[in-house]
Amino acid sequence: MRVLAIEDNPRFLELMQSHLTTRGSTVNTAETLADGMVMAAASCHDLVLLDLSLPDGDGKEFIDWIRHERSSIPIIVLSARSELAERLGSLDIGADDYIVKPFDLDELVARMHAVARRGTLRNNGTLVFGDVEFDQRRRQVLVNGQIVTLRPRETALLELLLRHAGEPIHRDMLLAGLYSLDEEIGSNVLDVHVHHLRRRLSEAGARVSIATVRGHGYALRGDEA
Repeated sequence: MRVLAIEDNPRFLELMQSHLTTRGSTVNTAETLADGMVMAAASCHDLVLLDLSLPDGDGKEFIDWIRHERSSIPIIVLSARSELAERLGSLDIGADDYIVKPFDLDELVARMHAVARRGTLRNNGTLVFGDVEFDQRRRQVLVNGQIVTLRPRETALLELLLRHAGEPIHRDMLLAGLYSLDEEIGSNVLDVHVHHLRRRLSEAGARVSIATVRGHGYALRGDEA
């Protein structure tokens, strides 16, 4: 899952980024409302984590803007404002969930997956295509019911392909889902990840394949196609 976290406390932002990264997410961060808007406009994200008390404005301004520009992106508000009016107000203008600080980071992960599951996951949180299954909460891949161990980047790549199974995904979108904006990326790194994932799926006997879409990117196909 590619996450944009907008939070003005650098220490908490660092802890949150580290925790979510170990749980399989790619996290981009911003400490101001303006930077958050720039990053949201510049890159595709699956979910936004949003503090309301930002140094250059109220996080609700971000909700108003992003709902106008990108209405499908889930937003979870993370705020010390515990008043009922604040929680209801944020939900009314378009937030998908509201978590009062302080909170446990594992709870945050669970709430993130709960929000994502509403629109993208099926079968109790599992993405399924052919004989390949992916449990996003557990970060677990199964082929024909057997667990297949993948590296973190391979797991993230498979998740992206499963979310758009049967459809071609542009290279830039795949890279954006695997790496944060401040990471250096080699010219052939995506092809290497695809090669390794193809091999692992083949070794597991999966009846799906990763097709190369020339001039565009890759697509997950059923072997019968």
